[in-house]
Amino acid sequence: MKKILKILGVLAAIIIVGLIVLRFAFSERMPKGEQGAAADALAEKMLKAINKPAWDSTGVVQWTFHGRSEHDFLWDKTRNWVQVKWAENEVYVVLDSLTGVAFENGKRLEGEKADELVKTAWEFFANDSFWLNAPAKVFDKGTERRLVKLDDGKEALLITYVSGGVTPGDSYLWILDENGLPTAWKMWVKIIPIGGTPTTWYDWTTLETGAKIAQNHSLEIAGKKMDIAITNLKAAKDLTSFGLSKDPFVVLGE
Repeated sequence: MKKILKILGVLAAIIIVGLIVLRFAFSERMPKGEQGAAADALAEKMLKAINKPAWDSTGVVQWTFHGRSEHDFLWDKTRNWVQVKWAENEVYVVLDSLTGVAFENGKRLEGEKADELVKTAWEFFANDSFWLNAPAKVFDKGTERRLVKLDDGKEALLITYVSGGVTPGDSYLWILDENGLPTAWKMWVKIIPIGGTPTTWYDWTTLETGAKIAQNHSLEIAGKKMDIAITNLKAAKDLTSFGLSKDPFVVLGE
């Protein structure tokens, strides 16, 4: 037993040292930037480029998130309810109260296991809806906006989420084209030990409601590439326009 514990201790030490080496070898220092009217104006330019008013009037949106795992979403933005499906699970979450109903292989769950699945579904939604339309969240409660001057003289927008979400404190530096449409961001986030990880935002599409969404992203961490895609994307003003014959969230009222 002592020998096994010793081996595990050595492996843990190697992993920690490796993470430290990665951080120093690949990390980029986060720029400071300046808060104020200029930063807010650049944020407004980005919101105009993605047609934020059209996003606000979008009542229903569905998408499939492809990252390290695959999750299917149907989000009733009007009531702020979401259906999340992954593996054998189907969960309905009331986002304002973080309560809901969970099914596994079609069987309704109760108690602690149901609560755990509701929490997991919310965490998936918090992450995956951010990838769906993070640009629309630059004026959310708990955000700080800073104008950053890049080496090439262009302006970029640094957003820090001081509170809210699953990992408060994360920061994103938005790189924009001449019209304010995002082309990439750099991330300083708790889940990734390497600061300044670049990620592309491309393959922009316009929803039926007029809002613009980037359907593809590509990032590279320590030489390893990872792609994130948004597929099965559909939106409408309300459930009726969406084409559903009945309310899929009726289970939340049972």
